[in-house]
Amino acid sequence: MAKEAAKKKLFGRWKLYQVSGNKVERKNKSCPKCGSGTFMAKHSNRWTCGTCKYCEFITNK
Repeated sequence: MAKEAAKKKLFGRWKLYQVSGNKVERKNKSCPKCGSGTFMAKHSNRWTCGTCKYCEFITNK
């Protein structure tokens, strides 16, 4: 069971990247406080960092 859980956890990380040609791009934003190594989660009305709890609200224009 531990191997299956490890595979599921690793598989979820690949959803954060997109490959176009020879270039790998990130889909989500990086946290401005933590740096480029930390992704921010996209919610319906905000972007949130899981490490430092930084939050940016999305405004509808």
